[in-house]
Amino acid sequence: MAADVTPDAAQQHIAPKASPKVLAVGALGRLEIPIIGIFCIMLLQTMVWASVFLIPVTAAFLGYFVLNRPRRWLENIGVPPIVSASLFTAILTILIAMLLVQLSAPVAQFIEDLPSLMEEIKEKLSASGGTLEAINDATVAAEQIITEQDEETVSVEVVSNTGFVATLFSMAPGFLSRILFTLILLFFLVASGDMFLTKTVQSFDRFRDKRRAVEVLHSIEDRLGYYLGGITFINIGLGVAVTIAMYLWDMPSPIVFGLMAFALNFVPFLGGLMGASVAAAVAFVSLDGTWAAIGVFASYIAMTSIEGQFITPLLISRRMRLNTTVVFLSVAFFAWIWSVMGMVVALPILIVIKIACDETQSLRTLGRFLGDVDDDEKPIRG
Repeated sequence: MAADVTPDAAQQHIAPKASPKVLAVGALGRLEIPIIGIFCIMLLQTMVWASVFLIPVTAAFLGYFVLNRPRRWLENIGVPPIVSASLFTAILTILIAMLLVQLSAPVAQFIEDLPSLMEEIKEKLSASGGTLEAINDATVAAEQIITEQDEETVSVEVVSNTGFVATLFSMAPGFLSRILFTLILLFFLVASGDMFLTKTVQSFDRFRDKRRAVEVLHSIEDRLGYYLGGITFINIGLGVAVTIAMYLWDMPSPIVFGLMAFALNFVPFLGGLMGASVAAAVAFVSLDGTWAAIGVFASYIAMTSIEGQFITPLLISRRMRLNTTVVFLSVAFFAWIWSVMGMVVALPILIVIKIACDETQSLRTLGRFLGDVDDDEKPIRG
């Protein structure tokens, strides 16, 4: 006998149908991760493809954050923003021109002597015997094997009259044009006054959000300007110290090594090592002694270590200390996409991100992650 089923009981066994709105939300949730992944890939590709444009734009906006507070001080005493922008741009143009003029002759000479310098280093390393001699013999043997194999086939030799120096100097117009573009954009940014701040505030509806946006932008201006200004003066002192040390070591053109130390010290981790390696290579040939090269290398590293471990932490606010691993990964990432200039702007960009995270309630967890151990609480001990 079949059981009687009432209409109400039958409806209870039928699964309710989801509304189109629920289905759309579910489908969007499933596509969220792929969409984010595709966006990140396209953003990375855009940053690499548009590096020629993005590098000077990034440098100009960082300069704007640094100069906006001095511009506001001058405006309070009656100086119009366009006059402040002209003054700042003129000072930067003069400093860059003086630096290029002072460096052009010694750097050009160093680049021209670089091939012969490398040959001398190779000859001295080969003449030192031991392991280096064995490696050199193995290299020569491998080259002979490759040459013997190439002789059996038809080879086409392409002779280029363009040397390394000519290739390098052919890049100068593009480099100078980027500097000019950065200075022009910086002029317009500073001359605009608080326009970007005003536009940012107008984009929020609630007064609390407007006030918070003003606080974040002012904090970026203060702390980034303080940090970059302090680092600049510290690097100037390091450059002077390296110049004196290279002069005492009787190195050729010691002022070039001082300027190199000043510029490379803006690059975390790798800057000091690159400068010390170049100085040691020149000392190995010029001073004609392995111990002299080791002494030059050790002197350079010692000065950069004192600066990094004692002077900078003492003079720069502890709140600006960052997670060392994150700093290294940021430098490596921007060096990968933007080459040398990426290494220079990596730390300021990370500082801006850190400040924005510290000043935003929902992002403070990320800000603590970007900061050093002393940036917030004591480490948890288990």
